[in-house]
Amino acid sequence: MSLATKLKELRVRQKQSLQDVADAVGASKTHIWDLERGQSSNPSVDLLTKLAGHFRVRIADLVGENPNATDEDEKHVALFRELKQLSEPDLETIRILMQRMQKLKDTERD
Repeated sequence: MSLATKLKELRVRQKQSLQDVADAVGASKTHIWDLERGQSSNPSVDLLTKLAGHFRVRIADLVGENPNATDEDEKHVALFRELKQLSEPDLETIRILMQRMQKLKDTERD
């Protein structure tokens, strides 16, 4: 399930408005709406953490990536475990690198 689908499902299930969620996590109503529609596909880790806390779910469940799932590729699970040992500045470097790689990949498709 995508982040967009999961966010909307959680919000509707808890009978919250877009504004309720936005106020709770310190984001704009428009940004939450864009996330729900899949128009904003790269939220910050800080926002994901706040959303997960607000809805009382794990970030992995919110974004649909659970490294403990039995159907996950072992190489990906090992990489995830290695990432947990890195410092926050190193993790930020990897996030930036991944974002750049994704942009390149998206550019190649166009």
